[in-house]
Amino acid sequence: MGSSFVSGFILMILLGVNIDHCATLRQARYRTTDSAAGGAIEPDPVALGILAERAGADGITVHLREDRRHIQERDVWRLRENAATRLNLEMTCTPAMTAFALKLKPDSVCLVPENRQEITTEGGLDVVGNRDRVHACVEAMNDAGIKTSLFIDPDEPQIELSAKLRAPWVELHTGAYANACHTPGQAKEFDRLRLGASLAHRAGLVVNAGHGINYVNIAEVRMLPHLHELNIGHSIISRALFTGIEEAVREMKARMNP
Repeated sequence: MGSSFVSGFILMILLGVNIDHCATLRQARYRTTDSAAGGAIEPDPVALGILAERAGADGITVHLREDRRHIQERDVWRLRENAATRLNLEMTCTPAMTAFALKLKPDSVCLVPENRQEITTEGGLDVVGNRDRVHACVEAMNDAGIKTSLFIDPDEPQIELSAKLRAPWVELHTGAYANACHTPGQAKEFDRLRLGASLAHRAGLVVNAGHGINYVNIAEVRMLPHLHELNIGHSIISRALFTGIEEAVREMKARMNP
């Protein structure tokens, strides 16, 4: 079972709602506008995030990309001022983004790879191949009291090095599993995630997961061991187009912790 047991109590899996694609919709019309909110500019991702919190989201996740294709700096600062739960900043591991995070002081950061050609983040961070850069960023966040999560594939070398670099959390990349849905490879990908979660837990890491999780595969994803939090964006925003964000969040929470 995905939920953990502590002193006889079941710990519910937390939900971080990624609101990037609300900003994607805004930027489709207003990308050349100086302001990120106000007047005719819509939709407002910050307002969406606040509604998601009221519906039960345990945190709000945004990815401030180097090319600012969706979330803008003003969005992040407004969230820092107005979020009632926890602000999780997804970011690439560069000196500029490290400096921004240290100034912003979010509750947590998630270090992710970043490709200017991709629509959304594809694949996990190569911690092994970028050891020095990742280590410098993790140390800076640790010194500032900001929790760091490394978005990695569920592979043993990546998990082991994440623990050695003193990252307190990892977020296991569930994209390969989601892409294998209804194929013979789905069981294999789920087993990779299961083994990765167990290995990360034994290494002392808090285990999160995200990417491609939806209202169908959540029934299996939630069974991964030692899950602390799931970060879900695209599926919730898609459902919200039909039901509204509050109902979309409530339904996902119910499916995560039936």
